[in-house]
Parts: sequence; C-alpha cells; structure tokens
Amino acid sequence: MGRSSTAERVADILRDRIIEGYFSPGQRLSEESISDALGVSRNTLREAFRLLGHERLLDHQLNRGVFVRLPSGEDVADLYRVRRVLEGAAVRRSPSEEALAVIGQAVLDAERAAAEDDWQSVGTANIRFHQALVSLNESPRIDEAMRQLLAELRLVFHVMKNPRDFHEPFVDRNRTLLGLIESGKAEEAVTYLDDYLDHAERLLIHAYEPNR
Repeated sequence: MGRSSTAERVADILRDRIIEGYFSPGQRLSEESISDALGVSRNTLREAFRLLGHERLLDHQLNRGVFVRLPSGEDVADLYRVRRVLEGAAVRRSPSEEALAVIGQAVLDAERAAAEDDWQSVGTANIRFHQALVSLNESPRIDEAMRQLLAELRLVFHVMKNPRDFHEPFVDRNRTLLGLIESGKAEEAVTYLDDYLDHAERLLIHAYEPNR
C-alpha cells in the first residue's frame, strides 16, 4: 500500500511536469536520474511509469526504455470531444467568486507571459485556465479526468512549430470567455466555447497533416 501510494504521488509530479511543458514527446525518461531526483526506488518509479502509460502519456518500448508519448491526430479529435462535454457543462453553471478569481488569475498569467514573449508559459496558463473552468462542475472525479486530459493535450501542443501562432489568439479569447461567464451569459458562453474549441482543434489537426 505504501509503495502504491508513493507511486501515485510520483505519477502526479511527473504529470504536472508534462502539463508545464518540461517533457517533450519522444523524450526518453531516465530511471536513474528521476529516481535520484525524487528520492524513490526504481520499482516505485516503474509503477508510476505504468500508471502514466495507462493514461496514454508514456510509451514503454521493449529493450529501449520509457518515452514520452506523442498523441495522434485521432487522439486530438477525441480529446476535443471530451473537452466539449466537460467544459460545456462547466460554463452553464453559476460560478463562485473564488472560482472566478482562479480563472481570472490564469487569464492574467497568460497575458503577462504573452507580453514577455514566453509562449511556453502562455500554454501553461491556458491549461490552468481550462482546469479552473472545469472545476466549476464541482466534481473531484471530473477534475481528475481533466488533469489527465490536459496533460495529454500539452503533448499535442509540441506539434506546433510556432507556439505563438497557436497560443496568441486564445489569450484574448480566454478574456472574452471569462467576461461572458462573469456576466451570467451562460448560453452565449456555451456558443462561444464551441467555436473556441473548434478553432483550436482545427489548428492542431492542421499541424498534424504533414506528419500523417
């Protein structure tokens, strides 16, 4: 039980690193360096790797090791199907002041990072924006599912050759979506979110086309 719970905590740390953009698709993960850095045994780390493999974040390659996975174009389409359900339900709910503050902070973080031309940080802030948005559902299970989904989505972002081209339009779009939610315009927010997600999905699928 102890090792299992430790492996889950290690998986949480590695998932967060993926969300923050520290690991790239195709990157080999060193058991030695990660186990030393986190102060855990190789067996515990391997268990964490297996957990993340089940979440489609890592690939185990025989006699080669563990690699960060690159999602496919089909994965992108399915990720956006799930996002439409989870986020669409969220924006229909009445938000608390605390929830709005968290969402608003993510918008501010993205705007500041964009002003500094730090597009990796813009991507991280955007992910936090959508995680906070889904938290409006007030469901720990949905929050957990969204964390896993967003980690996979962060790996998709690496396909974009120019991160600014992808992230820049959504800095303003996040501000607009937040305004609709703050104004209590739930149905307008849903319609806007649908168009928003269609826009993002098209950009990502287009980026995959040369790789098909």
